[in-house]
Amino acid sequence: MPPAQTPSVLPARPEFSSGPCPKRPGWSADAVAARAFLGRSHRASAPKAQLADVCTKTHALLGLPADYRLGIVPASDTGAVEMALWSLLGPRPVDVLAWESFGAGWANDIQKQLKLPDVRLLEAPYGALPDLASVRADADVVFTWNGTTSGARVPDADWIAADRTGLTICDATSAVFAQNLDWAKLDVVTFSWQKVMGGEGAHGVLILSPRAVERLESHTPVWPMPKIFRLTKGGKLIEGIFRGETINTPSMLAVADAADALDWVAEIGGQAGAQTRADANFAALQAWVDRSDWIENLVADPAARSNTSVCLRITDARVAALGEPAQRAFTKAMCARLEKANAAYDINGYRDAPPGLRIWCGATVNTDDIAALTPWLDWAFAATAAETFA
Repeated sequence: MPPAQTPSVLPARPEFSSGPCPKRPGWSADAVAARAFLGRSHRASAPKAQLADVCTKTHALLGLPADYRLGIVPASDTGAVEMALWSLLGPRPVDVLAWESFGAGWANDIQKQLKLPDVRLLEAPYGALPDLASVRADADVVFTWNGTTSGARVPDADWIAADRTGLTICDATSAVFAQNLDWAKLDVVTFSWQKVMGGEGAHGVLILSPRAVERLESHTPVWPMPKIFRLTKGGKLIEGIFRGETINTPSMLAVADAADALDWVAEIGGQAGAQTRADANFAALQAWVDRSDWIENLVADPAARSNTSVCLRITDARVAALGEPAQRAFTKAMCARLEKANAAYDINGYRDAPPGLRIWCGATVNTDDIAALTPWLDWAFAATAAETFA
């Protein structure tokens, strides 16, 4: 094999991590710090108003129905999902969809921690989707809209019955501001600032439909509820959570960073503008994949391919013939080369996923950087193959 030729142009921003994700173009730590209420109580009027404003702006930019509530909760998207599971599940059967690690994690909690009696696990391997048509309309359904660790997403919400009696609980952390969510079909939606907004971790966002609020106010879980999961008091929703009155102390620096990201989203055209950027990034990356003879999208069905967390598998016969540990070593070596060259950071596949690469294409990434990245991927593959199969 001839030596790999080093590309001449580096991505201007080599951050392609799938979480925490790249900051927005033009981001400035000084600008964020200048608007942060550092050293102030989050209960004081001005900081509390900033928290409420983040809720209001997010609600408006997502185009939520007027009667949906949106609040900031502890522990990132994971905390928001767990709040929903522990607070809402119990009255009905549950269908859990799992086609990647996070869906499998929610299934584990529902089956082994909550120990509900009627739980069906609908599974699919990484890169595929389970049988969506088999979801029961009378059951609560728990699913990820976009599988961050597999690159597979549901193409739409047509499989959710309009006259369903069960609730839909949707982990949409890498889909919000990048994909069209059918709000009328979703009762609980969770996400975190650290994904498409490029914000900081540790805080989650919880969105509730009126049906979800009705469940909260009519159902009392049989298990003890930790304070950070409690959404009701005296049988009524704690409305303050959805007006910036957080359950525990938030980072006001992270809140200011979220406010900065929301202003940027508004500048680029809101939800539609952010989704257009993600679509363009994905299109540029997938076009390169389609031209390449050594790599493919992990998701075979184009309709199910994520436009944010794009997962790729190496199909070169020599690499494919290796055992899984050796394949992981190969991709690790590729990623180390790319990081040393300052061409790409943090693009190795998720630890539980099949060996491969995972490249973030959300709105905060510039398409020019995707275009600059792809020659470096070819370079890293060729160099690593030459070394491995010498």
